[in-house]
Amino acid sequence: MNEMVKDYIDEYSHIPLFVGISKTELISMMECLGSYIKTYKKSEIIILVNQKVKCVGVVLAGSVMMIKEDIWGNKTILAVIEKGEVFGETFACGSILSASVTYVAGKEARILYLPFNQVMHTCTRSCVFHHRLIENMVTAIANKNIQLMEKLEITTKKTLREKISSFLSIQAQRNNSKYFTVTMGRTELAEYLCADRSALTRELNTMKKEGLIDFEKNTFKIVSPLMGD
Repeated sequence: MNEMVKDYIDEYSHIPLFVGISKTELISMMECLGSYIKTYKKSEIIILVNQKVKCVGVVLAGSVMMIKEDIWGNKTILAVIEKGEVFGETFACGSILSASVTYVAGKEARILYLPFNQVMHTCTRSCVFHHRLIENMVTAIANKNIQLMEKLEITTKKTLREKISSFLSIQAQRNNSKYFTVTMGRTELAEYLCADRSALTRELNTMKKEGLIDFEKNTFKIVSPLMGD
């Protein structure tokens, strides 16, 4: 097994994909699958659109952005994958291996790669972790679908204020607090909301002046009920 993979073995038990798999089983699993780790600088491309995806990526540190770009070069952030979450599973576990999106490091990221084809087609060693890993992957895919549904809910709002309000409300619910920090900067948030960056900045400042929200860089506080709350 790759020595670097061994170095982070204690971290894996906290990752949802590996729930119910013992440390001993994790070591065997990493060996069996031929797992490996790579690191990326902020904004570095991890998987390019149309690239073959043979592995599921697990974010050990940093974050990864799922980006869709149209023929005119306009980018939309579909989802932000945080520490402990997976990406590329739609392609690595499906019949179409070519990525229809691009994955980029949102900030410096450390990624564990699992060649999931080995899991989907039981290996000759019949490792006991296979079924558990597949069950966990189904849960991970379901959670990703929820993320994409949230994105759809946000971006189908008619006005920018409604989009911002919906986004902030979902973040507050996710953090179980009206005070929270988001991982996206203004440019990334504008791309996620399908909005102009300058317009986003103006609307956030207006909402702050009206006493609806308060913020310092990427840390927000919902002061008064937002539309739809």
